[in-house]
Formats: sequence, C-alpha cells, structure tokens
Amino acid sequence: MKLKTIITATILTMAANCSCIVSGDNNTQSNILTTKAVTSAKPTKAIRPFKRLRAQVDTTITLPSTNMPSPVKVSVAVPAGYLTSDTTSYPVVFLLNGHGGNNKDYPTRMKLDSLATAYGMIFVCPDGRDSWYWDSPVVKNQRMESFIVNDLVKFADDSLRTIPDRDHRAIAGLSMGGHGALFIAMRHSDVFGSAGAMSGGVDITQPKFHNSWKMKKWLGEYKANPKRWAEHTVINLVPTLKPGQLNIIFSCGADDFFYKVNNALDSAMTKHNIPHTYLTTPGYGHSWAYWRMALPPQLDFFKKQFDKAE
Repeated sequence: MKLKTIITATILTMAANCSCIVSGDNNTQSNILTTKAVTSAKPTKAIRPFKRLRAQVDTTITLPSTNMPSPVKVSVAVPAGYLTSDTTSYPVVFLLNGHGGNNKDYPTRMKLDSLATAYGMIFVCPDGRDSWYWDSPVVKNQRMESFIVNDLVKFADDSLRTIPDRDHRAIAGLSMGGHGALFIAMRHSDVFGSAGAMSGGVDITQPKFHNSWKMKKWLGEYKANPKRWAEHTVINLVPTLKPGQLNIIFSCGADDFFYKVNNALDSAMTKHNIPHTYLTTPGYGHSWAYWRMALPPQLDFFKKQFDKAE
C-alpha cells in the first residue's frame, strides 16, 4: 500500500485557484496585529497586558517566559468576521519564518488576512530570530522550541478564539521555518496534530551546510559535536514517528538547494511507513514566488484535517 502522495507540478494549478489572495507583495493588512512576547519585568510604555484584538490596532502583550532573553515580536492574522460580532472559535496555524526573516514576513509578502478569511483560520507568526527553532544547548536562555510549545501556544489559546486542541492546531514554515515546524511537531505531536514545510532545511548534517545560517552558533561546531547536530535535524526524527501520529505535508521546488534533502526525507518516511504528502514543482528555487504559491495547498491540507476533527 503506497502511503505517500507525490504531486509534481500541480502546485501551479492549485495556486492559480488562489491567485486572488496570494499573488504579489502587499503591505500589512488591517486584520494583522503585531504583538510582543517578553520575558523582561522592566516596565515600558510599549508593553501592556493583552486583552483582545482590535481592528487596525497593533497590540503589545507580555508573556511570562524564561525561555528567551528579550522580547519576541509576534504577528497575528484573523478572519474578517473575528473583528465584528462573530463569536466563532477557529483553528490556528503557527507560521515560522526563514533565516534572515522575522514575524512580518508572511503579513507583508502575502495577503495573510485574506487567507485567514478564506480558510477560516487564525495565523500566529513569531519572530524566529535565526534560531532554527531549537532549544540551544550552547546559548543560555535561547529556547525557541520551548517558547513556541509552551508560551506561544498558551498565548494563542488564552488570548485568541482558538479551538484549543491538537486536532485544530497546525505548525508550518519555510526554509529554516520548515525545518522548525517539522522538528517541533515531530517532538510534540501531543500539541500539534498537523505540520508542514516549504523548502525546509530538513537535513542540516550535510557537509555543505555546516558553516551556514548561524547553526553552529546554537549547536557548536559540527566537527566537535556531530551527535548533537544529528539529534537536531528533522530527517533523523523520522524513525521516532508512528504511522498516523502526525498529519504531514511538505513541498520543495526542483531548483531549490534543499531539494535533495527533501527527496531524502520523502524516502525516509516511505521506508518507515509514515503517511505524508510531498509536493514538488519544476522550475522553482528558494524564493517567495514559490512560497506564495506553495502555502495554499498546505492550508488546504490542514483544513481537511481540521474538518475531520469536527
């Protein structure tokens, strides 16, 4: 029985159906509110307790956390009805940015509020801080994995109208964020029921990556710490999964420098009988042109999982 789905070149067709809501770079939309999660107790005028989302208002919040050394910016996008008289609770998708990006990437490069309205989802986008979404064994108080799993999820469920269970909670990302989304979900499938990656750096142990993207800042030099690096890469977590434990989708353009490691992840999941969906598209590299096109199929996948849980 074939447990994976490989869809080649079909992202183009799916994205075309969503072109009205994902094409082009766009300024932050009215339903996207920027927040801060902080660990510092020092008072500041820019920080006040979060109470509710307000239309076209940026809201600064304080999350009690010892996981990060300084404030973490977060962007939130909600369906249009959320800001009116609607009292509906929604599934939530946590979107993780890539290396060199921040919490504003998705809101400014995609019509994220339109996607939230079209799919009936809340999006929460933390600033990944080039962290690879690890709890660093090297840098004190650099625990982005713990921040997301414990603090950010709690914020979303306590402060937003989410459906607060794993079956209505997904995590996805691009590049570094794609690795982070799968890494976190595989290790915390009790928190996230679904996970996705676009152009994810899913095997960091490849020699050509050892000196790139600040990874050795968080893990130490590869030559001195090969076991640590092996423990912090997605592909090596595949044997820990059980079939059906996590709803998984990932995609990569055929011209992407992460294409080979994504193919290897597909093979590893197939070998271990882990059901998953893997999408590939020829002619696309590591770019927003691809990610704008690749996100809607992942949201379609998540929506199907959310609907099954109703």
